[in-house]
Amino acid sequence: MSEARALLESLLRRAERAHRRGEARAVACNLASVEGYAALRTLAQLEAFHAEIALAERAGALRVQRAIHHGDGQQLRRLEVHDAAALARHLGVVLLEDRVDAAEAVLAPWRSRFPVLEEVLALWRAGRKLRGAGPEAAAELADAARAAAARLEDAGGERILRRESVRLFGDSKRLEKLTGWLELLATNELAASGLEEADVWALFSLRREPQPLLLAARGTATVGDTELPLPAPFIGLPLESLRALRTEARYLLSIENLASFHDAARAPGAERGLLVYTGGMPSPAWRAAYVRILADLPAQAPVFHWGDIDEGGFRIAAKLAETAAAAGRSLRPWRMSPDGLPDELRARAARPDAARLERMRGWANRAGWGDLGDALLRAPLLLEQEHLPARLPELPGE
Repeated sequence: MSEARALLESLLRRAERAHRRGEARAVACNLASVEGYAALRTLAQLEAFHAEIALAERAGALRVQRAIHHGDGQQLRRLEVHDAAALARHLGVVLLEDRVDAAEAVLAPWRSRFPVLEEVLALWRAGRKLRGAGPEAAAELADAARAAAARLEDAGGERILRRESVRLFGDSKRLEKLTGWLELLATNELAASGLEEADVWALFSLRREPQPLLLAARGTATVGDTELPLPAPFIGLPLESLRALRTEARYLLSIENLASFHDAARAPGAERGLLVYTGGMPSPAWRAAYVRILADLPAQAPVFHWGDIDEGGFRIAAKLAETAAAAGRSLRPWRMSPDGLPDELRARAARPDAARLERMRGWANRAGWGDLGDALLRAPLLLEQEHLPARLPELPGE
């Protein structure tokens, strides 16, 4: 890029910022303070620079002051942006305002469905980027909105990620490329949520491959028209086909991570409970099966959840607590508080920064676990549940 081009682009950016701030004074610069201009040494360099500025002046973009009483009268003293739109056209650049207008038109079909898009457009109009992207990303965001709307309108079960991507876009990998925007639409949060990719997909009932409902319990399950005994240590059942679950379980414990579920299913006393693997973030289809399970659970049986002590873990817990509450149940935390953890484990655990800690506490509060949020404030830490050996709830009388 030439020195003149770099200077003109800098002036255009300044003019755009001034316009957004509502400043009436024209943007200008004194050439004596422009390092690139002062560094030009040869006649050819100066002539090329002056020629580029003259062309921009001729296009009606600039007002130029020259040193008419010095040398050949061509030395530049001051440049002032006369017409930012003309300068943009001269440079072959689309003004931010026009780019945001175009993005607004692309997103128009989805703005009422996903209100967070208004925040996105406002951010772009203020000249800021969202997750490294500006209004040029509107087409990707619109594709993500199309996919999100299609999945949210589908009351069926889970779908295979790449097959759904082909169905919607004719491209097996398109949905994966849109994961960041899907996350935005799922969470309604401009900041990144910290969710894993698979958890984002799960919010739209998308899985990389089919996922059975893994559970461990004593009793029987009605799957379609068939009643099956529940074998030890666990069984995998199709989510959509589970009609009923009959068990004398003393409690229900949902478990976020697969390794911890397998450990718990083989732990002493597992036969007294009903253990269910959430598969990370529980999908809408999984949550529908969870509601059916809760309906068949003995009324006196408490409902627990065991997950990671981090932002994602508490976000998952809040979603489960919301589902349980809608079914008339209260969700309790299991081994997700710093209180009661071994001292040596607390000592070597990672520490969240202040912003992450506040988000963790916010999700704990949304789960109805205010006391746990207070415990995190006293002893902030991050801990994946795999660091803890499987230990199951012991209820009064056991």
